Amino acid sequence: MIGLMGVVFVGCSSGSDKPVKYDQLIINGRVLDGTGESWSEDAIAIKDDKIVKIGDITEAAADDTIDAEGLYVTPGFIDEHSHAASGLAKAELSEGKPLLLEGITTIVANPDGSGAVDQKKQREKLLENGIGVNVAQLVPFGSIRKMVMGMEDREPTAEEMDEMEQLVEEGMKHGAFGLSTGVFYSPQSYASTEEIVGLAKVAAEYGGVYQSHIRDESNYSVGVREAVNEVINIAEKAEILGIVDHIKALGPPVWGLSKQIVADIEQARASGVEIFASQYPYKASATSLIAALVPRWAEEGGYKALVKRLKDSDILPEVKADMEDNLARRGGADRIQFRRYRPDSTIEGKTLEEVAEEQDKTPLDMAVDLIKAGKPSIISFNMDEDDVNRFMQQPWTMTCSDGGLVKFGSGVPHPRNYGTFPRKIRKYVKEEHVLDLPAAIRSMTSLPAEVYNMDNRGVLREGAVADITIFDLDRMNDKATFQEPHQYSEGVEYVFVNGKLAVDEGELTDKKGGDVLSHTFDETSSD
Repeated sequence: MIGLMGVVFVGCSSGSDKPVKYDQLIINGRVLDGTGESWSEDAIAIKDDKIVKIGDITEAAADDTIDAEGLYVTPGFIDEHSHAASGLAKAELSEGKPLLLEGITTIVANPDGSGAVDQKKQREKLLENGIGVNVAQLVPFGSIRKMVMGMEDREPTAEEMDEMEQLVEEGMKHGAFGLSTGVFYSPQSYASTEEIVGLAKVAAEYGGVYQSHIRDESNYSVGVREAVNEVINIAEKAEILGIVDHIKALGPPVWGLSKQIVADIEQARASGVEIFASQYPYKASATSLIAALVPRWAEEGGYKALVKRLKDSDILPEVKADMEDNLARRGGADRIQFRRYRPDSTIEGKTLEEVAEEQDKTPLDMAVDLIKAGKPSIISFNMDEDDVNRFMQQPWTMTCSDGGLVKFGSGVPHPRNYGTFPRKIRKYVKEEHVLDLPAAIRSMTSLPAEVYNMDNRGVLREGAVADITIFDLDRMNDKATFQEPHQYSEGVEYVFVNGKLAVDEGELTDKKGGDVLSHTFDETSSD
């Protein structure tokens, strides 16, 4: 940084004798405004939390000036699907260091239908210690259904449906940006399409979106194409914008179906249904071993009921038969790697196949024993590169991490916790040319901002909020790996969050510029 604690003049004036005073000035950078257009060399002036001028700033003064020669200046990255809210609510993690060092300035929280039902309380908890990045909240269907109905596999009564609708409405009134579901998981998997439509209509009344971890990303039940079509159906019936979250074709049985899925979404969009998707740039997903292998019928009643069934010699064979099919869908025991297991941390980083061999057990028996003793979380290597590339190239696909925020060194988490956005730029832009840099930046900035109706974010323009990321394209690198994930990304040199400099020359400052955003909806402007 140059001009620290001083006044910097840029050029000379042909007008006023007195230069304009700014808080920050960014000069000589390659400015990508987030819209997908090519870069331009413009200066950017920041005052308070806003971008107040962009262009040829011929005379100016600023408290601080960044010379971004050779660097790219973009809107701050928006992580469309993040599990980092619980970490940000903890004092020791509230600065969000891994997120900021990726260039992330805003996360969308409570995805997959999980997270806090009480949006107001969650907001207060997040702001208690200050936060390093902005948080946009979603109303989580799974948490609501579990609160109202427990883990029961049945339709809600009229009274229960009314209670769930009221909880969705309360969340929307407290500023939530929409409704999230994870209908792959129990108890959400027990819900019918019509049940979800009813709740989505409530979110739609407040201008919210419908975001979904779809019912099936493989061929577990209805199949991935039908699961995508369910989102389309819900969006159409509820008159709401729908999002197929972390879109993928999971497992060898469905590899190649990206062609048909893209065609289905294109057809829906052509017919007037607002459908978008998000994606993380990895061929491996992360979930729990229970979600990956155990049939949903065996989960009814919750974890204790599941363990009881696994100990029942009459029921266990039926459970294991379904688990065997599900293991095949995932590609086998060598494609499942443990990331966290509290009863025995020594298995973290190993595959199910390796752990089973060490214990001289079959993979299925090993899985059953591990589940009976705890709740293993896993990484699952289950995608094909051609499908990843095809989904990534669509103009309606946003970037997300699906990652969390954990204590540095804890467990063996998915590397997406640390490297999602730099990885997309390094691997898929620089090295493999799957898409160009302006398109990649658009998927990380203006597209999610537009989808979620985040006013004046995701773009670099005068009047926009000063969420800004400045990076060195040559150095952009996701160091985190599947075996050694606890490594910060490199290449992000500066980050502004609401006008506050959070990263300076690749190092965190002491400024926590984040806020909990509120979604606003003007009913008078709706059709």
